[in-house]
This record gives sequence, C-alpha cells and structure tokens, in this order.
Amino acid sequence: MPTHEPEGYDCPFCRLQRGECNERNQPDDVVAVTDLAFARVSPKWWPANPGAVLVVPRAHHENLYDLPSEVGHAVWDLVQQVAVAVRAAYDCDGVSVRQHNEPAGGQDVWHLHVHVFPRHEGDRLYARDPESRWVSAQERRPWADALAGALRMPRTFG
Repeated sequence: MPTHEPEGYDCPFCRLQRGECNERNQPDDVVAVTDLAFARVSPKWWPANPGAVLVVPRAHHENLYDLPSEVGHAVWDLVQQVAVAVRAAYDCDGVSVRQHNEPAGGQDVWHLHVHVFPRHEGDRLYARDPESRWVSAQERRPWADALAGALRMPRTFG
C-alpha cells in the first residue's frame, strides 16, 4: 500500500499520548483510554455539530489498510461506546461515523482515526464541510467533561 505520511511526520495523536500539548491537543480533550485505543473531543467542529469525537488507535497506523485486526476491533468497540455516550451526554438526535483513507478519501492526518459526530435534525453536516472551524481548548472542555462523565473510563495514558 502506498504511504502518504511525509518523512519525519510529527503525528499529533502520538504527541498527545506523549504529553506534548498545544492549542489543538490538550489532555482535557481525552475522554476515554483503553490499552489499544483512545477517544478525544476533536479540535475541529462543524457549525451545528459541536463536540465531535475522534477515536484513535494508540499505536501509530497511517490508515485502515495496515491496521491489525485486534487494533481495529479495539477502535470500533470504543467507537460504539463513544456513540452511545454522545447520544446520552449531548442529547442529540443521532450519530454519524466516518473514517477517511488517503488524500483522495479525505484523510488529512496520517494516523488512522474515526470521527463520531453528534447529529441534529436538519444540521446539514455533510453540506457544511467548508464551514468547519478549529475551536479553542476552553470551548472543547465542557464537551469533553460531559462525555467523559457518560463514558466513565480512564482519561489518561498512564
């Protein structure tokens, strides 16, 4: 499989696990950690879908093509738990899940991750991609706290 990750890529998901933080990567964004996967509130939001979550394998895997099955199972198990918690914690009308591979597939971070979006009637999520924006850690924190409360799982990489 071709790789699109540039040489020397400084992966934001791996940095977060090492405790290297910046405005887009904060420990408070993390809502659940398992042995093989973690979930964090995304720093990028769409206008009517605040609190979107990324579920990420702990080990660095660029995309779905080379993902070991036990890691894939851990990611998807956590996706399901996060989806249930999003529905409960955010009082939304539904949930959408999506995952991208390679630039033509919409991937822009070279570490596999699954998006879990809270959905609301008429939110036009897919039509509003150009309106997405990066949000501050302060704006993300209440969403992460609400979701972590619903998940009741570890929030640290210890």
